[in-house]
This record gives sequence, structure tokens and C-alpha cells, in this order.
Amino acid sequence: MKKIVECVPNFSEGRDKNIIDQIVAEIESVEGSKVVDVDMGADTNRTVVTFFGTPDSVAESAFLAVKKSTELIDMAGHKGAHPRFGATDVCPFIPVSGVTMKDCVDISKKVGARIGKELDIPLYLYEESASSKERQSLAFIRTGEYEGLKSRFKESKLKPDFGPAKFIPKFGAMATGAREFLIAYNVNLNTKDKKYASDIALEIREKGRVKRTKSLTGFYRDGEIVFDKNGKKVEIPGKFKNCRAIGWFIDEYGQAQISINLTNYNVTSVHAVFDEVCKLAQQRGLRVTGSEIVGLVPKKAMMEAGIHYLKKQKKPTGYPEREIIELAVQSMGLRDLSKFCLDEKIVEYVLKDKCRLVDMTVSNFTDEVQTDSVAPGGGSVAALGGALGGGLVAMVSNLSTGKDFIKIYNEICKLGLDAEALKAALIYNVDADTQAFNGVMAANKLPKGTKDEAKIRDSAIQNAYKEAINMPLDTANKCFEVLKLADIIADKGLSASISDVGVGALMAHAGMHGAILNVRINLPSITDKKYNEKMLKECSKLAKDGDALLAKVMKKVEKKL
Repeated sequence: MKKIVECVPNFSEGRDKNIIDQIVAEIESVEGSKVVDVDMGADTNRTVVTFFGTPDSVAESAFLAVKKSTELIDMAGHKGAHPRFGATDVCPFIPVSGVTMKDCVDISKKVGARIGKELDIPLYLYEESASSKERQSLAFIRTGEYEGLKSRFKESKLKPDFGPAKFIPKFGAMATGAREFLIAYNVNLNTKDKKYASDIALEIREKGRVKRTKSLTGFYRDGEIVFDKNGKKVEIPGKFKNCRAIGWFIDEYGQAQISINLTNYNVTSVHAVFDEVCKLAQQRGLRVTGSEIVGLVPKKAMMEAGIHYLKKQKKPTGYPEREIIELAVQSMGLRDLSKFCLDEKIVEYVLKDKCRLVDMTVSNFTDEVQTDSVAPGGGSVAALGGALGGGLVAMVSNLSTGKDFIKIYNEICKLGLDAEALKAALIYNVDADTQAFNGVMAANKLPKGTKDEAKIRDSAIQNAYKEAINMPLDTANKCFEVLKLADIIADKGLSASISDVGVGALMAHAGMHGAILNVRINLPSITDKKYNEKMLKECSKLAKDGDALLAKVMKKVEKKL
């Protein structure tokens, strides 16, 4: 899985486009970083930039953006409606795919330490990176805003995590940290009365609502506030955690809308909120007429939604990910209000590498393999073989429907999802294997004229060869996992498709052995003998177990033919 991190720096400048253009140029000067949105606000005098990239590229881009803001933005005369205390006010890092929250915490601390040291700026850590519970709150860290920094540092209050505890008039101070991905989501109703939207918003948001008596209008929000015996307002918790929501009227659509921010979609999903809003709207005699996701959305969120709606239809779940996502789009009416193109809305698709091997036609890929270049070679072909095996296993799971499979529906669904996940990972390895070997060739081209250069080159070569070993080893292990799924589906899947199970197992087995050969061919270039011995033992065991498993699967296939 490709490692992707989102970064959303907020700059205290929303009126001078030239300044923002220069900052954006700094961000995009780093290979691997891509800006997808620039939101300038004149009233707030603030710009929110959203960009994505690899962990290393995002860290470098964030530092360069902050550095450029120190040169171009002067906080001394800054005025705006939005709370702020620095030229770069806040710079959060968000895990998207292939990285954890801890990874993003580490990135924020690394970047924060560098900003504090090299730029001599007071910097605070917040959210998941915070050094204390109270510092998790950005509002707490930003207390007094820019105007309060001078007295803060003079009185030695709230010492920064990095950088000097002193007032920097031109810049101020800033915060960085790690947080979850925020999904901005809107749901429209077939009414112009925003009271309905507000009423539903109060029910779904985490904060909930103050308890009231039901009014003559039918809205609880118009009723009398209910107090407890101690004279305190009775609070009713909302239905969803990590959910903020308000209701309003949108002139553009001529409809009432519920505007929702999901601050952790792993806790509260988009589809759960959509289904609940549909239910609450129906209770009020209304209908949901469509919904929209503002900005980008992680693939995982859409995959989970698609799987949810497949299961509601009692359908298998081993379909290709784009088909699953497409079902989610249709089920939630995500094209009813605005355009929703998968390649423009799904983070991973927007950042997809160009000129991938797996995007070629079959004939073009085989022609590319056939040329006299050393890559793509056996490692990429082995990964493709395993992916085809995984695809066949998923296909058989999708065909295993009807009354004969009702009792094992959940098991069949899990098997299909696991097969699709392995197929997707092996498809990724087709290109990743070639890139790993390209890394070996690049390391060999490093200069070696001096002792220091030779030392750096030797180290780079060893690291590159280990990556060129780890990648096919990963392929071999995933092919073995496909074999395990083939063994299960051979027992429980549709008997009429048993030949497909056999072909899938054979492809996975060939991919496994092909990948092992690619591990072994690179081992002589590694100088670490213990590492080599470990790899050889691991490959030997994997080959032996894989051979035994294939024999087991093929015995079942022969029996059912």
C-alpha cells in the first residue's frame, strides 16, 4: 500500500494571491507532494492549503511552506475574523493510507523540531501530538491569539514545545500536530424550511441538544427548556461521536441542508450518518434528495460504505474496489448535488502514479516485459500472477450465492473481501517490484571517487538490494495467502466453478515460486550473512508449505471435477 499523508497548513493571509501562490509553489517544489485545494478567505484573512504526499515529501513541503511564510507574511498588522497567532497558524498532519497516527505524530514532531531550531520560531504541539491533555486543544494553545503572545512569553506562561519562548513580532507562533482525516459532508432535504435541517442536525451531532418539550410547531427546538431538580438544563447526547452538524438553507439549491463534519470516520462513518438522516427525515415527512462530499475522501471510507450497502442487499462483497465504491456513490446519491468522479474525489486515485505498468493493456505490458530492459521482470510478473489468482478466488466467492450459501453468507463475504485485498496488494507490487530494482540501479550509479562517497554508495547499494528482496518476499507471502483462500473456497464455494479455483491456486503458486526466485537471485549481493541465512530459511519453508497447500487444493479440485 502506498504511504500517503495529508497536510492542511493554515496561513494568516487571505487577500494577497501572490503571497499564497509563492507558498504553494514551495510546497509543490518537492517531488511527491501535490496541492489539491487552496481556499482563500478575504474576511478571515486566512488561507487553507490542502496537499498530499509521501511522509518524507510532506514533511519537507511543510517546512518549506512555513519558511516561505516567515519571509512573506507580517503579522504585525494582521486583521481577520478567524482566530490566529502566527503567519503559519496551524499545520496538521493526517494519516490517509499506509501510515498510522503514530507515524503522523512522529512527522509533526520532526518537522516541529526543525522549524523551532532552523527558523527560530515558537512552536506548539497539539491534538494527538500534544505533550499534555490541555494542549490537545488548539483553542487553549491559541489563547490570547497573536496579540497575547508578548505578555505570554514575558510572564513565562505556556512554554512552546520547540523553538524560543520569545515574541517574534513578524511571525508570532504556530502549532503543528497529528489528527484524523476530516470528511466534510452535506445532505439535502426536499424542503426550504431550515428548521427541519437544524432539528436533524441537533439529533445527529455529538454535542446533542438541550432537552425541550414538544412545541405546537412540532419542533423540539421551539419548545420549553427542561431543567433537572438542581435547576440545570437537561442535555440529550447526540447519536454520533466525532460528528459536528448544523442546518441551513442553501440558495444555490433552493433547499435546506444539513452540513456535517466527521472528524474521525473510523468512529462514525459517512454511510451510518446518511442512513440515520434518511430515517430522521422520513419521520418528519421529508425525503433526502441527495448528498455530497466536499473535497476529497479516503478510499477506505468509500469502500466501507460500498460493502455496507452490498451487505444490505445480501450480495457478495468480493467485487473490484472501484465497483464497490461506485455502489457507495449511487447509494448515498453523491452525484445528485455535484459531480463525483472517482479519479478526482478519492485521495488514492488522485495521487495515483502516472505511467503505471498495471494501467497498460495486457498486450502492452507483455511487450514491455519482452524488451531488453531488466525491469519489469520476473518479480513484477510473479506479482501479476498472484493477483490473477486472487481475482479468481474473489470471483468464485461472488458466484457462491443463493439458498445453498445463506448459512455461510458472512464467511463467503469475508473470503471475498480478503481475496480482493490480496489482489489489490499484489497489483501494487507489480510496479513496486520494478521500482525496487530501479533503486538498485540508481544506487550503483552513485559516485565513488572518494572514501566517503564509496562508503555512502556501498550503504545505499545494500539498502537498495534489501528492498529488492523484501518486495518479492512480500509478494511470495501474499501469494501463499491466496493459496490459503483457494483452499477454503474449494470446500465451500460453488462447485460449478471449481476449475476456476484450481486455476487461481496454480497462478498463486507460480507467483509464489517466481517471487522466491527473485529473492534468491539478489541475496549474493548482500554482505550480511545472518540476513542471508534468515531469508533462505524463510523462503525454503514458504516453498515447502506452498507446495503442500497446492497439492491439497488440487486434490479437492480433482474430486469435484
